Amino acid sequence: MMLRTTFATIAGAAALLTACATPTPYQAADRPGGYGYEQVSLESDRYRISFSGNSLTDRETVETYLLYRAAELALERGYERFTVVTRATDEDSRTWGPSRDPWRYSGFLVDYRYYHPAYGWYPWHDPFWDRHHYRETTRYEASAEIVLGRGHPNDPNTFDAREVMANLGNNIARPQM
Repeated sequence: MMLRTTFATIAGAAALLTACATPTPYQAADRPGGYGYEQVSLESDRYRISFSGNSLTDRETVETYLLYRAAELALERGYERFTVVTRATDEDSRTWGPSRDPWRYSGFLVDYRYYHPAYGWYPWHDPFWDRHHYRETTRYEASAEIVLGRGHPNDPNTFDAREVMANLGNNIARPQM
């Protein structure tokens, strides 16, 4: 019984870590400002839509998911087309670097991270977070204001919702259950 419980705990932790190490799937954001799509109704036929990806989600995917959500929303509301009034993609890059402060342990400054019984204290060495290494992460968020409609097929900013969903559908990664 103990072995099953331990295995279940390890499997659950592995699944959680795997979920954290994948690009953001096409989904509604779980909270305001979270990863996924959000939408706000501005008027009965006008919406502001955004899609925010984690640092493993590339720009093209974020923009594809935004257009897919716009098409999906148009069809959900009974419209054939949508017009993109404004559109933008924001990039947020951050550089993670070495800490200038050594660890503090019981009030003393300690520059060592672990103890090996045969060799004594060793400094922590991680190739990604070492004092001499930096790591950059980039996140993208695409946003658009759209107007839902049934006409305007000659406007280059107007899209046929069914065609968009058919053309982009193979590029949509849904959450794994």
